[in-house]
Amino acid sequence: MPNLVVLAEQLLAPVPGGTGRHTRELAAALAATAPPGWEVTGVVSRQSDVSAARIPGVGGPRVLPLPRRALIAAWEHGVPYWPGGDAVHAPTPLAPPRGRVVVTVHDVVPWTHPETLTARGAAWHRKVILRAVSKAAAIVVPTEAVAQALRRYAPGTAPVRVVHNGVTGFTEERAVPDLPERYVLAVGTIEPRKGFDVLVAATAELGVPLVVVGPQGWGGVDLRAPHVRLLGRLPDAELAHVLRRAAVLAAPSLAEGFGLPVVEAMAAGVPVVHSDAPALVEVGGGAGLVVPRGDRAALVAALRSVWREQRVAERVIASGLARAKAFTWENAARQVWEVHQSAGGARAV
Repeated sequence: MPNLVVLAEQLLAPVPGGTGRHTRELAAALAATAPPGWEVTGVVSRQSDVSAARIPGVGGPRVLPLPRRALIAAWEHGVPYWPGGDAVHAPTPLAPPRGRVVVTVHDVVPWTHPETLTARGAAWHRKVILRAVSKAAAIVVPTEAVAQALRRYAPGTAPVRVVHNGVTGFTEERAVPDLPERYVLAVGTIEPRKGFDVLVAATAELGVPLVVVGPQGWGGVDLRAPHVRLLGRLPDAELAHVLRRAAVLAAPSLAEGFGLPVVEAMAAGVPVVHSDAPALVEVGGGAGLVVPRGDRAALVAALRSVWREQRVAERVIASGLARAKAFTWENAARQVWEVHQSAGGARAV
């Protein structure tokens, strides 16, 4: 039986982030929509505990003999170590340097905002993305904004296909105690690119509580303040509870490739205020309130209008619910299968 191997390594990263969510949801949807006769198997590097990489409907995970650092180093330096399978899907730029591989490039932050990454991280991503656009069978990006930026900063011969992410269907909900009665919510890894420092200042000026869901990332971003509650990384059931009770979701990012929290909030009936980062503008589709990046005064004004004016909030909610219907993981998976078929790696048997 032909096999599509999905590299699930991001699920075992110290901070999986939005790319971890993408990896899990897309792999499950790929298994559910596989062409007749095909199976989907997850693959990870050798680690002591790979349980976090188990995905419903997906085989494995199969464990490669190389540990994480050795695998990354081998592929970074062009060692043609093949993870097996008839076709390989890489949900991040970590991918074999050659072979029939479709590689996902989530953003071009290493070029546009390198200061928001570690020097090592920015250099590594530039290197592997430049190789992918020249060597991969195809490139998948989450928005047209990323596709255009990729053509500018990392042009290559591999065909580029835009495949939007989906909205996660949170089927369970578990209460998180001691939440404020009303609050602004931010979801994401706490790192310089997310713009959460400006959000802390804006919500302090408004005098409203801010709840932040997400792990502490790099960069030493300190969000501690009397009006801020940091919840860290939450399981999906608790995230669903916190999300559905938010008065507004704020996404003031300097740069994004897609912005999963934006569409998840819209689907949950939560009004959204987001920055004018091109991918967020594309994904939001006019359904959220847009503010210039880094503009604290504009962020304060947008949050105030949603917080205090019910008619504004209701209008934004209605627009968001309609917009969120455009994004499903099933559609994303079917489009990814089409990419593999076009690359000659997933024809029906």
